[in-house]
Amino acid sequence: MSIELKGVSKKFGEVTAVNDVNFAVEDGELMGLLGPSGGGKTTVLRMIAGLEVPTEGDIFVRGERVNDMPVQKRNIGFVFQSYALFKNMTVFKNIAFGLRIKKWKRAEAAARVMELLELFGLAGLEKRYPHQLSGGQRQRVAIARSLAPKPSVLLLDEPFGAVDAKIRQELREWLVTLHHNLKVTTIFVTHDQEEAMEVSNRIVIFSRGNLEQIGTPREVYEQPANETVARFIGVMNILETEVRGGVARLNELEFAAAGHADGTRLRLGFRPYAVQISNDLALLPYRAVLRHTFFLGIMLRLELELPSGLILRSRMTKEEYAQLGLVDGREVSFQIKNYRVLASEDARLTPEVEAAYQPPPTIGEHI
Repeated sequence: MSIELKGVSKKFGEVTAVNDVNFAVEDGELMGLLGPSGGGKTTVLRMIAGLEVPTEGDIFVRGERVNDMPVQKRNIGFVFQSYALFKNMTVFKNIAFGLRIKKWKRAEAAARVMELLELFGLAGLEKRYPHQLSGGQRQRVAIARSLAPKPSVLLLDEPFGAVDAKIRQELREWLVTLHHNLKVTTIFVTHDQEEAMEVSNRIVIFSRGNLEQIGTPREVYEQPANETVARFIGVMNILETEVRGGVARLNELEFAAAGHADGTRLRLGFRPYAVQISNDLALLPYRAVLRHTFFLGIMLRLELELPSGLILRSRMTKEEYAQLGLVDGREVSFQIKNYRVLASEDARLTPEVEAAYQPPPTIGEHI
């Protein structure tokens, strides 16, 4: 393992910022720490870097416990959202700063800086100052400076939060390519679910200081461990149903729920793509009015209003929409192809549960 956290907690006075967190990062992995503001992800990153000390638990870097090890001895590169470049230094000197601190020989340091300038697409900019660069270029300089001393781990705190959407997209693609080439173990913090899904090999999701789920982008999207994850990752329809005679019901909707006692209240979740629509009113089991269609580029999001007033979200490509000839305000038929029981928001993955964790299966499927 490159990094491992065992039972790590952090308190600031009476406030618990991180609560009993356990996870490991493989060598060469690109892992995202995702969650809302105040979830604990940045505090975890700062503890790995040595900028904060755990209240409880242990942190290991390449098998060595580092709780009491000073920042400068951890061989970890850290990149802040604000770049933190030295305004009075050129690009060359900014990148070379860590090498000078570590007393690299002048010729070796210069060669390393020129290597990074070429790798990061910054060749020819070495004599410029930070204020003469674009936001994307400044962020590349900040990452190059962190990588210059050849750290074993790279930590990125909201690395693309200070640039506009177009540059942020370009930097995401660049980071994936860079990581593929360098294979440096990397952890980055973000509150942007799309960013985490696009960049990460695996994602660790935090909420209110708790680790909610660890998994690949596909796993956390398609198999959320609990309702907190389901609500945070993408869009999900969530219904509160009651079981009667092996069927979970909400108004006109029915879901198979064998094995659950009568009176049990189940919260069911399903993604918009699971809501299949037809303009043939006799084809699918339920009816609704297509209330509104939202254009999202190649995809469309549709809002259906059921006779009971319940609103469901569906999603389809613009080609599917055109083939069906759908029109806002008209009645359609629909079915929910698959759905799953959602664990309560208080469900947590203990170390023992995480080790044996298998995502729960869907409870039913209509074809």
